[in-house]
Amino acid sequence: MGKRFDTLGDDHIAFITQQPIFFVATAPQLGRINLSPKGMDSLRVLSPSRVIWLNLTGSGNESAPHLADDPRLTLMWCSFGARPMILRAYGTARALHRNHPDWADLAAQLPDLPGARQIVDLTIDLVQSSCGYAVPEMAMTAERPVLRDWAIAKGAAGVAAYWADRNTKTIDGLATGIEANLPKAAQ
Repeated sequence: MGKRFDTLGDDHIAFITQQPIFFVATAPQLGRINLSPKGMDSLRVLSPSRVIWLNLTGSGNESAPHLADDPRLTLMWCSFGARPMILRAYGTARALHRNHPDWADLAAQLPDLPGARQIVDLTIDLVQSSCGYAVPEMAMTAERPVLRDWAIAKGAAGVAAYWADRNTKTIDGLATGIEANLPKAAQ
């Protein structure tokens, strides 16, 4: 049932573009493994071996510091629609903050979403598909506007203050590097 590929095929890319949610797994060399759901049209496939996604503000900030410590990353898409399939992309990634020289070029390929704090750039070395037969079929009713509305209401200064207060350390105490995104007054 499961199949392995060196890169994403056209069918995989089409499948990815149809999924409203994806999952991200990272881990530092020592510490907790983090698994997070992501959405809001924040991911782009740049090539069969490269995917980028916009890491939006959240209650935690685990992926960027994990990648700085250990660049392994797994992305997973899981169909809840009529076609059962699970797709994973494994590889190494880097997290870019707004002051990174590649930020502007990569950000231009992603939607302009409020509260964006990092861009994650994955180089794929293995793709795996599996059946997904045990995954329930469910319908998506709507995208949640809560995070977008929260970030807009906070404004850039309010989001920066939130980052300074809540996003500077991981749950294991690793520095997140979010200070690179903060105005000098918020640091």
